[in-house]
Amino acid sequence: MISEQNAVDLNADDYILIGLATCFIKEDGEVHQVDVIEPIPSASLEALLKGIPTSYKYACATNLGSVVNQDEPILPTGFPSSAQFADEFVPRVYAAARTYKRRESAKSLIPLGTTYTDFKYSLDRKRVLNASRVVTKDDNVKQHSHTHKVL
Repeated sequence: MISEQNAVDLNADDYILIGLATCFIKEDGEVHQVDVIEPIPSASLEALLKGIPTSYKYACATNLGSVVNQDEPILPTGFPSSAQFADEFVPRVYAAARTYKRRESAKSLIPLGTTYTDFKYSLDRKRVLNASRVVTKDDNVKQHSHTHKVL
């Protein structure tokens, strides 16, 4: 059952693709590997199926009612109980479900009820979930001396 007032356009039977990604968390100078359950929007799916390297191990095509109940996430069938849900999982699931409503053809890429495992799985570029970016003066782009002069 879907109850969020911002999801009145969705129902429990709507298509959604849920992926299991390998991510990393940095704590006390150490990096720990975690499995994360997150929705995959249609545009991302199309890119992933073209063979770009990804941290997704697999993805399961299901419906909203099997992953969300009363705005609470439900562990999808076949996913490890040790996996954690992505931040903002429920609003992201709703947003991703809308992408499949707009792009009906994307549903046929991974049919409802099936699991896709042929992604180009790679951890060469680690997805660090809690990475912080510190901006320094060295990050400034050097401009040519004539850039702001009227010639």
